[in-house]
Amino acid sequence: MQTTIKLEKSGHHKKTGQHKQAGMTFIGLIIVIATIVCIAVVGMKVLPAYIEFMNVKNAIKKAANSADTSDKKAVAEAFGKSAAVDNITVVTGKDLVVNGGVVSVDYQVTIPIVANASVLLDFSATSAK
Repeated sequence: MQTTIKLEKSGHHKKTGQHKQAGMTFIGLIIVIATIVCIAVVGMKVLPAYIEFMNVKNAIKKAANSADTSDKKAVAEAFGKSAAVDNITVVTGKDLVVNGGVVSVDYQVTIPIVANASVLLDFSATSAK
């Protein structure tokens, strides 16, 4: 019996059962980790603004429900009390707009990320359901 070995076009012997390795390289892993870290940093800096926005929405709803919405001063005072408890600093009672029984406010928050890069968030809260 004669054993023959077939040669591929490249001139190398073909061995059966050998597979090309596939996977992530170290550089690829570093790039993925750096991307995840960047997203996490931005998320951690932006999250407090969204938490404060939720507090603003709740304070506006409380002020609209507890005060006479035809009296802007009463609404502003009710909002001020809730804002003091919830530590709301981005909006004051003077910033509120009372129109037809609906209390609303629009505001922006600028969050510095790194050097001269920042994120601008626009928020709009209302007491309407």
